[in-house]
Amino acid sequence: MIFIYKKYLIKKFLKKIINVSTIFLSLILILNIFDEISFFENLNVSLLLPFVLTLSNSPSILFEIFPFIFLISSLFFFLDLINNNELEVFKINGLDNLKIIKILFFTSMILGLFLIIFYYSFSSKLKFIYLELKNNYTTDGKYLAMINENGIWIKDEINENIYIINAQKIDKEQLKDVFISQFDLNFELKNTILSNTVNITNKEWLILDPITTEGYKSLIKNNTLKLETHFNLEKINQMFSDLSSLNILELIKLTNDYKGLGYSTTEVRSHLSKIYSYPIYLSLMTLLSSIIMLNIKKNRSMIFYLILSIFISVVIYYFNIVFNLLGETGKIPVYASTWMPLFLLVIISSIGLIRINEK
Repeated sequence: MIFIYKKYLIKKFLKKIINVSTIFLSLILILNIFDEISFFENLNVSLLLPFVLTLSNSPSILFEIFPFIFLISSLFFFLDLINNNELEVFKINGLDNLKIIKILFFTSMILGLFLIIFYYSFSSKLKFIYLELKNNYTTDGKYLAMINENGIWIKDEINENIYIINAQKIDKEQLKDVFISQFDLNFELKNTILSNTVNITNKEWLILDPITTEGYKSLIKNNTLKLETHFNLEKINQMFSDLSSLNILELIKLTNDYKGLGYSTTEVRSHLSKIYSYPIYLSLMTLLSSIIMLNIKKNRSMIFYLILSIFISVVIYYFNIVFNLLGETGKIPVYASTWMPLFLLVIISSIGLIRINEK
């Protein structure tokens, strides 16, 4: 009998998650399609492109808000049980409030594991496609930056010149061991520049002690050279900041590449930490919502529960932002910035679990 009730509760909970997810996905699609159409309004592109971009970007956005989807789903799950007087039926059959919460908690944990193993890989791939497609229609399309095992690579197009830049690592505000190839628009080599140090504080780079080769001929040594680019240190950091387009294995590889180049791994480690903690985060959101629903007065209006869920979601969202900023700025350790909010949720939930079966 207990097994039948467990199966019923899990099925009901999953149905709530699917329904709430569908509503949020619909809102995401609607908002994104208008945003993409606005972006392309002055460009001659196919009408299908904004829709393709919207579909590619939406799964990644949905992944970000799944914790709040679980919170709202749990809230309406218990609202149904309360309105239908099912909690009393479960108690009579030996399934008290704590057991129901356990079922939802571990169901959320399993769903969280599924989401990071399968769904996140799928959404990150679509996010990568989204960025690749959209980059072709931005002013940024003429230049790009990437990191791999061979160092930092930058392609820049400015003043009718194309620059291919390779550096072995970043050291504070400088590129180290830099090789710059300058081409014309037909990709005919004009000259190369070799330097141990390039200051990239501003978009006008200061190349120290460069050795320049003009065409395939002479070597010219200078004390300094100035190179106008689209990049400075801040711009380069931004180019590497969209980590949602990389799956877990790619993020781990990127961490190793960053370490080899002397580039800060803080943001990547923070992103990985969020992914690793994701199942626990979903479970705690379900737990928190369940405790709130079992502790507040019954017979409230639907509007009250909607406002309550939005309020809790906003508070937790900004609470996480504060800790993330503290981690990224080095005020607290990276992993602490991810796990401290979860630890506080555990404490709050533990207090709420006291005498939960008497509710």
